[in-house]
Amino acid sequence: MLDIISIGIVPLMVILILIHGYVKGIDMYSAFIEGAKEGLKTSINILPYLIAIFVAVGIFRGSTALDMFINLLSPVTNLLGIPKEILPLALIRPISGSGALGVVRDIISHYGPDSFPGTVAAVMMGSSETIFYTITLYFGSIGVEDYRHTLKAALVSYIISIFITILICGLLYNGQI
Repeated sequence: MLDIISIGIVPLMVILILIHGYVKGIDMYSAFIEGAKEGLKTSINILPYLIAIFVAVGIFRGSTALDMFINLLSPVTNLLGIPKEILPLALIRPISGSGALGVVRDIISHYGPDSFPGTVAAVMMGSSETIFYTITLYFGSIGVEDYRHTLKAALVSYIISIFITILICGLLYNGQI
């Protein structure tokens, strides 16, 4: 029953929108074309921001900066109880979703999906956001240039989420949940 509902929800939404537009007397084709024009304008406006973030991610992953950050932060992360296997994911995830997915793939293939690093990587990947990409995309599309408060709040919440992920996965992995 749930499969039928999940398969039919999108066509049902389209039909409801068309019926609502018909009842309100809206020219649906013209409204669709206008929306497509606005979408194209938005795409063109955010293109420089997207190119900039993809180039920056490519430079970061291609350089040895990630390895240097991991070596620099490893004494602190050891003290805080953050597994060293997760550190590359914690550094890449706010920047690049595809890069983070590659790191998760490496962690799971090396340690296994049922290992502690595999479990933490999977939970972290599923419960965090690519902060810089999202800010670039959304703020770039509406022309906001001052995003420092949003960035600070997003980074603080991301750091907290790392600790909560490790805590909950530690309790789950050790059989305490």
